[in-house]
Amino acid sequence: MINWDKLAQDYKEDYLKDLADLISIDSERNDNEATDEFPLGPGPAKALVKYLEIGKRDGFIVKNLDNLVGYIEYGSGDKTFAILAHADVMPAGEGWDSNPFEMTIKDGKVFGRGASDDKGPGLAAYYGLKMMKDQGIEPNCKIRFIIGTDEESNWTGMKHYFKLEPEPNFGFSPDAQFPVINGEKGNTTFETTFGTDQEDSADYYLANFDAGLRENMVPRDAFADVKTAFKDQMAEEFSTFMQDRKLDGGSEITEDGIKLHLIGKSSHGMEPRNGVNGGTFLANFLRGYDFSGDAKNFIKFVAEFLHGDSRANRIGANYTDEIMGDLTMNVGILKFNPTDGGFVNTNFRYPKGISVETIGEHLSQAAKVMNGTVKNTDDMVPHYVDPKDPIVNKLINVYRERTGKTEAQPQVVGGGTYGRMMKRGVAFGAEFPWTVNTMHQANEYQVVDDLLLAMAIYGQSIFELGTLEDN
Repeated sequence: MINWDKLAQDYKEDYLKDLADLISIDSERNDNEATDEFPLGPGPAKALVKYLEIGKRDGFIVKNLDNLVGYIEYGSGDKTFAILAHADVMPAGEGWDSNPFEMTIKDGKVFGRGASDDKGPGLAAYYGLKMMKDQGIEPNCKIRFIIGTDEESNWTGMKHYFKLEPEPNFGFSPDAQFPVINGEKGNTTFETTFGTDQEDSADYYLANFDAGLRENMVPRDAFADVKTAFKDQMAEEFSTFMQDRKLDGGSEITEDGIKLHLIGKSSHGMEPRNGVNGGTFLANFLRGYDFSGDAKNFIKFVAEFLHGDSRANRIGANYTDEIMGDLTMNVGILKFNPTDGGFVNTNFRYPKGISVETIGEHLSQAAKVMNGTVKNTDDMVPHYVDPKDPIVNKLINVYRERTGKTEAQPQVVGGGTYGRMMKRGVAFGAEFPWTVNTMHQANEYQVVDDLLLAMAIYGQSIFELGTLEDN
């Protein structure tokens, strides 16, 4: 019998060395540096190539599909078992205590962008596959470890794979939580825009508002540049506002006004309650001042309809399904300037039972009050795999065996993973129920022992799924 836990410990040093190499690559998508060779910018492609170099070093078949996606392959057969991970990361943002692109180990934790999303877990799953190969175990199907390069935005890489290759028969994505996620809410994004009109002679003129990096990330930092003669009073009131709400930030008096900076807390947008939205808080502060025109509409829309309402009650889109839970709304990006006008990006994670059209209607009705215009930019429908499916049963049983958590049950979450791209696809780790979720946050980390436990779970799971008589 294979001792998966001991094997994981044996691979610890090699794993951490490879993880350090991956984390050292800033693999955020950067369209400003996109070329024919690097369609998403050089960072994601470099991380993909590093993965493939690791696979080739270890004796696997590897293939790079246009620097957008690639795979590491083991075994053969009529069926394909896929493990879908991603090499790209979210923007690092502000607030780090160490270099986000230099792996740091402190107090038994691996720090760095991608440590928990998804380089740490993805590489742990790869090492699970490597364990099987190094033990000389031949699967009865083709196993592909597929690496995408754009999971944090448009899934361009993985969509490219599914255009070129047949859909795998079953598989999992190591890009979420344990024990097993057999259901994922729908994921849809709307953009609400406002005009540029405001009076130059108004007491308060919004020269700039900027918050947020991605739609699926709660904004930490929010900035506003206000032209006003009442700058000293506003600075004092802003300080009181932050103190009353236990927020950080500051202000800077300028020749013709004031610059404001409010600091919230970033988190994954699938559950906005885990973060503090600096952008909506700053709009909530500004709503008390006499701005004009579209600047006023932009501020009021955010403050009155969106701020502090992750369940979309105030726009009337709130909905709960007995199995999949609440609809959630994240206000991910907020911008205003006199040239481009206002822009608000809202990302909804919605259960079965409510449609994207219904969500859009409610949001449009609210925006119309403020002369805003709404359009839908992206949508993925809810995904659900029957808990009785053999892949769900096998994975939950391995998790129970390796952790001793015999009461663990499959779950439905708001996050969206590559698992949903397969009819029989689920998400499987590597965040444990006892793990602090630091995905999409500054000082992102994963506990080393948890990553090694995940590696053992992945090794046994890949072995058992890859050698099933009827998979």
